Amino acid sequence: MALIKPFKALRPTKEIASKVAALPYDVMNVVEAVGMAAGNPCSFLRISRPEIEFPPETDPYSEPVYERAKDNLRRFMAEGFLFQDDSEYYYLYRQKFGEIVQTGLVACATVDDYQSGVIKKHEFTRPDKEEDRVKHINRLNANDEPVFYTYRSRPSITAITTSITEGEPEYNFATDDGVTHTVWVIRNEEQIALLTTEFAAIPTLYVADGHHRSAAASRVRELRKDANPAHTGREEYNFFLTVIFPDNEMNIMPYNRVVKNLNDRPITEFITRVSDKFFIMPLGSPHLPSHSHDIGMYLDGKWYQLAPKVAIFNESDAVSRLDVSILQDNLLSPVLGIRNPRTDQRIHFVGGIRGVAELERLVDSGEYRVAFSLFHTSIEELMELADAGKIMPPKSTWFEPKLRSGLFVHLLG
Repeated sequence: MALIKPFKALRPTKEIASKVAALPYDVMNVVEAVGMAAGNPCSFLRISRPEIEFPPETDPYSEPVYERAKDNLRRFMAEGFLFQDDSEYYYLYRQKFGEIVQTGLVACATVDDYQSGVIKKHEFTRPDKEEDRVKHINRLNANDEPVFYTYRSRPSITAITTSITEGEPEYNFATDDGVTHTVWVIRNEEQIALLTTEFAAIPTLYVADGHHRSAAASRVRELRKDANPAHTGREEYNFFLTVIFPDNEMNIMPYNRVVKNLNDRPITEFITRVSDKFFIMPLGSPHLPSHSHDIGMYLDGKWYQLAPKVAIFNESDAVSRLDVSILQDNLLSPVLGIRNPRTDQRIHFVGGIRGVAELERLVDSGEYRVAFSLFHTSIEELMELADAGKIMPPKSTWFEPKLRSGLFVHLLG
């Protein structure tokens, strides 16, 4: 059973919600973050990416940067950019992006559920990234960005949320990327109790996006538990911020790859090695894969379509048959020498929202040598793998639209 609870959100006033709201900390580089926050003193990036207020050469993992995040959170509260609700509520957060409409419940999940496996994951975390989030959350004394979870949809929950969205929203604004963000505050005690009960009947929640934030919340709880001789399990640090969406509203895009070099191989040798495992077809235009086992490759100003030879993967194995696995196991590792894509500095991952034009730009710039476009992993594949306790290769899924940070903060005490 999935245990969730309402909480007293720290959130922006209606008047400045659109100015506070920012993309998640990990979907842009520091230069992009600086540009996004420029001229906006209440951009939440000043809390989630405080390094933007330091000289470019500053180590983003240094103590002054974490301290600045804490100071900025306090400043946002002191200046009235953020205020805390006086009672524990749930919230509904709807995003509309073209034909895509997804409505999630904003709530606190429990570290106990994460540690026991009620909340299932599908990726490993990088130790350095996890440690960064531990320090950030602990210094802030808050979960400043929600984890993106999903569950197998239930008509009873949909009926409740649909009735709530017929009321007047608290926030309703559009962002530059064409996404409309709408939020309702659930103050009705009966609806709060009913939602808690309904979710308690759900056997499993799934991490869609936010493995590092989930793992960090778990570690912060352990640190604070060890330091608190009066620990009861009811303290706010036992819970962390989530937005939970039904699976039938999820929109997954591919997570593409670019690689810095050909592992000291000339192009002719590289193509020959690739052809051992893939059928290669030269193309006259950019290739955006339209189905599974369809892979695009951009090299030396030309596009190719790669079709894996059937014998190179096990169709009955849920991990082996993923396109990200086929590419990793049969090209990135044996040909390009990228054994561990989580740590190898020669590979970079590009969210599908940026399109194949971004792959061309990166390769044509000379910074990268080859790019690969992929077909997206499905939500059904994600849940099947998680249920089986299996792990996907890193950066297998890119969810869009992205949750905006700054609309909800969960204080740990």
